[in-house]
Amino acid sequence: MEKLDACIRNHDREIEKMCNFHHQGFVDAITELLKVRADAEKLKVQVTDTNRRLQDAGKEVIAQTEEIIRCRVQQRNITTVVEKLQLCLPVLEMYSKLKEQMSVKRYYSALKTMEQLENLYLPRVSQYRFCQIMIENLPKLREEIKEISMSDLKDFLESIRKHSDRIGETAMKQAQQQKTFSTAFQKQNSVNYGRNMHFGRNRILEPKNEITLKRTFEDEDEHEEEVLTAQDLVDFSPVYRCLHIYSVLGDGEIFENYYRKQRRKQARLVLQPQSSMHETVEGYRRYFSQIVGFFVVEDHILHVTQGLVTRTYTDELWNMALSKIIAVLRTHSSYCNDPDLVLELKNLIVVFADTLQGYGFPVNRLFDLLFEIRDQYNETLLKKWSGLFRDIFEADNYSPIPVANEEEYRIVISKFPFQDPELDKQSFPKKLPMSQSVPQIYMQVKEFIYASLKFSESLHRSSTEIDDMLRKSTNLLLTRTLSSCLQNLIKKPHIGLTELVQIIINTTHLEQACKYLEDFISNITNISQLTVHTARLYGLSTFKDARHAAEGEIYTKLNQKIDEFIQIADYDWTMSESDGRASGYLMDLINFLRSTFQVFTHLPHNNNDHAAMSGKVAQTACMSACQHLSMSLMQMLLDSELKQISMGAIQQFNLDVIQCELFASSEPVPGFQGDTLQLAFIDLRQLLDLFMVWDWSTYLADYGQATSKYLRVNPSTALTLLEKVHRGIKDSSKKNNIFAQFRKNDRDKQKLIETVVKQLRSLVNGMSQHT
Repeated sequence: MEKLDACIRNHDREIEKMCNFHHQGFVDAITELLKVRADAEKLKVQVTDTNRRLQDAGKEVIAQTEEIIRCRVQQRNITTVVEKLQLCLPVLEMYSKLKEQMSVKRYYSALKTMEQLENLYLPRVSQYRFCQIMIENLPKLREEIKEISMSDLKDFLESIRKHSDRIGETAMKQAQQQKTFSTAFQKQNSVNYGRNMHFGRNRILEPKNEITLKRTFEDEDEHEEEVLTAQDLVDFSPVYRCLHIYSVLGDGEIFENYYRKQRRKQARLVLQPQSSMHETVEGYRRYFSQIVGFFVVEDHILHVTQGLVTRTYTDELWNMALSKIIAVLRTHSSYCNDPDLVLELKNLIVVFADTLQGYGFPVNRLFDLLFEIRDQYNETLLKKWSGLFRDIFEADNYSPIPVANEEEYRIVISKFPFQDPELDKQSFPKKLPMSQSVPQIYMQVKEFIYASLKFSESLHRSSTEIDDMLRKSTNLLLTRTLSSCLQNLIKKPHIGLTELVQIIINTTHLEQACKYLEDFISNITNISQLTVHTARLYGLSTFKDARHAAEGEIYTKLNQKIDEFIQIADYDWTMSESDGRASGYLMDLINFLRSTFQVFTHLPHNNNDHAAMSGKVAQTACMSACQHLSMSLMQMLLDSELKQISMGAIQQFNLDVIQCELFASSEPVPGFQGDTLQLAFIDLRQLLDLFMVWDWSTYLADYGQATSKYLRVNPSTALTLLEKVHRGIKDSSKKNNIFAQFRKNDRDKQKLIETVVKQLRSLVNGMSQHT
């Protein structure tokens, strides 16, 4: 510390020496400075005064200089602005033009303006902010144009969807008018007439993309009339604009895909029918009109645009539509039971096919479908005529037609080709052999042929094919419908023997009229029956089958009537002796048969064939009745529920069989040779003779010989009846015990019966073993 203090003290002394050394100079300097300060104050005053005077003098110069500078800056700026404006004004003018085009919906021109802005004008002024704003707005404007054009396209699609039926209706009407022209004109224009009436092949777009699609055609009086076309009903400009816009924007393929997709959807909607379409012709007409309208529009688009719709696309769409149309028509036509509606449907399909064929669409499958619908039409006709035939048969009285005078006779023969020289010689009043249903049936068959012919018209078929179709459909009417009605009529319970006889007469005359029906078909088709491929009518077999059925029904009803009489038979199978006369039920039966066979005299016999036929029917019916009666009487004897029979009952039964034989020998129906009819009762006669004579020894001795007296008596039949007689004798013996000799005779008879029974059983067993 002491050293430090010593050091401090040393430095203080040095500092003091230094100050003392320079103090005089410092004092001198201060003195000098004080002198200079006074001069400086003077100089400052002078400078300030000089500056003030200089400033006052330069103010005007400064003002003029600043004015010059400002003017030069303004001049430079003006020059720069003029130069920039000369660059910007065209851009602004183009943008203003763009806005104006957008406002008036000139979108295609607006897109062209945008291209010029982007490629030519905007690059020159790209440094300006408004240019950047424009550049940013242009894509938005393009999208806006696309949206607007797409909205217009959607409105267009909606418009053509709504107007398709009207477009199609107009096209189909014009197709119908076209068919009224001469045949030569039709042949020349069969392919192109539809399109020529609507849209020309060489189309030229007008500046505003609007096409005049109206065409005129001359009628027979060479008067021109204006026709409505698709362009009159629908504005096609939206689709043109949209196509151009998307093409300019490079999205043409997107637009084509969208358009085709939407049209396919509309096609599916158009092809979807209403569930009740088959109920009225208007439903079918609306359906066809919408489809025609759809494809008329597509054909128009195909020929006024390039690439939007191609022939391949329309062909594909048409093939799809055609398959759907055919399926729909098959389904809905099958629901239709009204032949008039089916005929109107056929006419609509023909017009529909002819219309679309005029636009180049293949329609052969539609005409093939018409042949299927023709079968459906024939089925509906057959159903309708089946009802007509039933009504005619129900209303018929099945009695010969009475004609009081020549006029009535001519009315009948004008409806039915009847010829009978013998009847013509008779005086009025007289009766025609057939009943009222015959001319009515004949007229209805002709009406059916006319109705069938209506469908064959406009099918582009030859007369030979039409003739063949008519004959085939008429054959169906005769062999199926009329035949079925006749068969059902014959089977009806209220149809009696008299009615059946009249039905046989009627079918005979209808059979004779078949040749006139063939002539009728040949006359309306101008095809000779001598043509090799001409079909023949099958009416002969139809009416022959009906006659055979009526004859069989006669035999059946006779047998049923015989059964009814047999059922009221009331034999006392235990009677001791007969009544001495035939049973009442059998006499009633024989009287019925006599009166019945008199009816057969009314069968047609105006020629040898008819006489032979009537005799054959009467003879067959009589023989059938006698055989059935014989069989029924035999079954009565052999009935398993009948346990015993007395000889008195056998005698009574024998009296009844004798009456049957007398009836057979009285020749109830002429034409039988000898005792042919009596042979129907030969089995019964030999069986009853065997029991009445009790000639068992002869039967057993001669059995199996051709000369046997009882050749028709079967051992099993004789055994069955003998056992019943045996039981009857046993029962009678138990009750009869007055005289012993009677009991002895009965015992002897019973022993004989037992012996015969054993021998018969051995014969039956031998027959069974042999079999």
